[in-house]
Amino acid sequence: MPKMKTHRGAAKRFKKTGTGQLKRYKAYKSHKTGKKSPKRVRNLRKGTLVSDADLKRMKKVLPY
Repeated sequence: MPKMKTHRGAAKRFKKTGTGQLKRYKAYKSHKTGKKSPKRVRNLRKGTLVSDADLKRMKKVLPY
């Protein structure tokens, strides 16, 4: 059986942590930030972990 290919779009957006979880960045930060509060924009900068519901599907596209 051939090796699985990594989904290159996902590889650029997610990073694996040391414990095997996936780190992601938040959406809605690229434009139209004038109407959003500074606190909200500041919190969008922080990374977060992929939820458990999506983790199984994400590990399929990022096998290595």
